[in-house]
Amino acid sequence: VRKDEILLCEASTVYKYIQEDGSNRGTYGKLVCTNFKIAFLDDDSTSDDNEPQLKNKIIGENDITLQCVDQIYGVYDEKKKLLTGQLRKYPEKLIIYCKDLRVFNFCLRYTKEEEVKRIVSGIIHHSQTPKLLKRLFLFSYASAAPNNTDGRNQTVMFDTLEDWRDELERTRGNVQYKAVSTNEGYRVSEKLPLYFVVPICVSEESILKYEGRGIPIWCWSCHNGAALLKMSAFPKEQDDSTSQMQKAFLDGIYRTIRKPPYELLKTDDLSSSLPSLQEIQTAYTRFKQLFLIDNSTDFWATDVKWFSLLESTNWLEIIRRVLKKAIEVVECLERQHTNVLLIEESATDLCCVISSLVQVMMDSYSRTKLGFQSLIQKEWVIGGHGFLDRCNHLHRSDKEEAPVFLLLLNCVWQLVQQYPPAFEFTETYLTVLSDSLYVPIFSTFFFNSQHQKDTTTTGEILKTQSSPFRFLTVWDWSVQFDLKAQAFLNNPLYAEKPKPEKSQRKTARFKHQRQLSLPLTQTKSSPKRGFFREETDHLIKNILGKRIGKFINSSDEPPNSFREFYDSWHSKPIDYHGLLLPRIDGPEIKVWAQRYLRWIPEAQLHGGGTIATAAKILDLMEEVQNLQVKMDEEHSQAVSGDIHAVPMLRNSARLSSLFPFALLQRQSVKPALPTSTWKDLEDEDDLVKRDDEFVDLSSDML
Repeated sequence: VRKDEILLCEASTVYKYIQEDGSNRGTYGKLVCTNFKIAFLDDDSTSDDNEPQLKNKIIGENDITLQCVDQIYGVYDEKKKLLTGQLRKYPEKLIIYCKDLRVFNFCLRYTKEEEVKRIVSGIIHHSQTPKLLKRLFLFSYASAAPNNTDGRNQTVMFDTLEDWRDELERTRGNVQYKAVSTNEGYRVSEKLPLYFVVPICVSEESILKYEGRGIPIWCWSCHNGAALLKMSAFPKEQDDSTSQMQKAFLDGIYRTIRKPPYELLKTDDLSSSLPSLQEIQTAYTRFKQLFLIDNSTDFWATDVKWFSLLESTNWLEIIRRVLKKAIEVVECLERQHTNVLLIEESATDLCCVISSLVQVMMDSYSRTKLGFQSLIQKEWVIGGHGFLDRCNHLHRSDKEEAPVFLLLLNCVWQLVQQYPPAFEFTETYLTVLSDSLYVPIFSTFFFNSQHQKDTTTTGEILKTQSSPFRFLTVWDWSVQFDLKAQAFLNNPLYAEKPKPEKSQRKTARFKHQRQLSLPLTQTKSSPKRGFFREETDHLIKNILGKRIGKFINSSDEPPNSFREFYDSWHSKPIDYHGLLLPRIDGPEIKVWAQRYLRWIPEAQLHGGGTIATAAKILDLMEEVQNLQVKMDEEHSQAVSGDIHAVPMLRNSARLSSLFPFALLQRQSVKPALPTSTWKDLEDEDDLVKRDDEFVDLSSDML
C-alpha cells in the first residue's frame, strides 16, 4: 500500500483463478481494498519474466482502481448474481468486471467468514455507492504529490489567454476571431472556460446576455479561412415571449457573422442528426458485454453467434454515423469554404467528438502526440466535457453516464489503423489513454469543468491547506511509464514527410470467428442472420449469392455531393500530412481489437498482431541505433544518453497480439459444438442454416 493510501479492509487466503479453461488453476493471496484501489497481493511473488512489457508504475497487474470497477458478481451454488448494496448472504466466489475489460475471479471458500463479509461489503461500498467529490483519491494524492514530475510536458493546456491567441495565430484565424476574457471570475457562466474565442463582431454584452448561450464559440480555422464553431442551444421548452426574444437575438448574431470577412454559415443541430447519448450508452453497454468473458466455455459459446451479437449492439454503426458526420463537416469547410456551426444543448458532448475528429482529419498537427494532447485539452478538458458525470466516477447518476470520450477514441482508432504512417502515436497510446480515464491521480478526467476544478481547489485550500493541491496532468506519461514503456506510445513508422504511396495493409486473419468488422449487411438489423467466417471474398459470395447484392442496395446511400467528395478523395494518392478521410463503408469499420480483446487468451494471434509487428520494427531500429553508436564511437563523437529509450524486446517467438499488455498465453482449442448450440440456431431459415454448417464444418480451419 502506498504511503498516501488508507487501507480500508482486507481478507487472507483468497484464491485468484487464472482466467482459463475451468481447470481451477490459480494462486493464493490477500485481497485488500484501499481508498485508491482493490488489489490482490500474490503469496508467490511472480518472476520478472512474466511481467508485461508495458508495465504501469502506479497500477499493477492485480490492481483495480475503485473508478475502474464496472460490475461485481457473486456466485452462489454455481449461479451468478449481481451484487449491490447490503447483502444478506455472502458469495463463495467474487467476479469483478473492470471498465478496461479485465475480469477477476476470486474464490472465498477458504477465507474466514468475518473477513469475507468485510472485504465483499467493503469492495461494494467503496466502488459502487455514491460518494463526494472530495473523497476521490485524487485529492489525497494531490496534497502529497511529488514536485519533481516532468516539467517538460509541452502540451498546450488552454488555461491562459495567451494559449488561445497562439492557437488563433497558428491556424490564421486571428483576422476574424478574438480571444476574450469576459468570463474571468466566471461572471458569464460556470460551464464556460475562463478564456475562449468568438467572432470579432460579437460584443461582450451579447456574451453576457444569456450566460454564453446563443454565442458561436470558435474551435478551429481551416487553411482557406472557413472556421468550425460550436454553440450552446437555448432550452427547447420556453414560453412564447422568451422564445421570440431568443430567436431575435440569434438572428442578430447570425446577421453580424454572415457579413465579410466571414464565409457562408451552415448550422448543424447534432442532437437531431446524431444518436442520442442514451442510444450511445445502450449500444456500448451491450458491446462491452461481448468482451467481459469469464472463461473459455463462454468464449466459444458466443463465438458461433459473433456476427449477429456484434451487429445487434449497434456500436459499430454509431461509430460509422459519427465518422460520416465528421466527413460532411469537412466537406463544407474544405470544398464549399463554408463556416460550420455545431449546435448542441450544452455543446460539450457530441460537439467535442465532431470538432475533434474534423481537426484530426484536416490538421496534421493534431496527428502528432503533442498536437493530439493539446486538442483534447482544448475541446474536452477546458471545453467543459463533463468527465465526472459521463464516466460516472462518483456513482451519483446512471442517467448521466455515456461513453462520449471513448466514442472519440474509437473513431480516432479507425483512422490510426487505416493510415498508420499519418500518426505520430500508436494504437497502444490510445488504449493507455482510455485506461487513464479511470486513474484518479490525474485531474484531467475527473472534473466536469474548469470552474469545478478551480473552486474545489480554492475551497479546500481555505479549509485545510496553506499550499494549493499539486494536481497532475495525464499528459506527463513519465508518472505511469518508464522510458522503455513510453517507446510503445510512439509510432516508429510515422511519416515525417508526405508520401504519395497509398499504404496497403492486409487484415489479420483470426482462427476464431471474431472478425473485427461486420460483413456487408443492411444498415437496420435483419431479423434473420447467418453466422459465417469472413475467410475470403470468394467464399462469402458463393455462400450468400444474391443476398449480398440485396444488402448493398438496401443500405442508406449518402447524398450525392457527399458521395462524390468521399469517392473523389479516396481515388487519389494519400498525403499523410494533408486531409485524411476514413473509409466508412461496411466492413471498413472495425472493432478496436487491442483494447477489447487484449485480456482474452483465446483471441490472441500467435506471433502476430499489429503491436507484435511494431515490436519487431522497434527491435530492428534498436539494432540500427546500436550500430550507429559503434560508428560514432569509432569517430570519437559524443553519444546521447537517450539511445536506449527503445525497449529491449524478448524473443519474438513469445509475442502475440496480446503484446505489450500480456505475453504469449496458452493455445486455446475450440471445443466441439454442443447440441444445445445447434438447437439455438434452429429458428434460422434453412438456407442460412445450411450456409453456416458449410462454413463451420468445412476444412479444418481451426
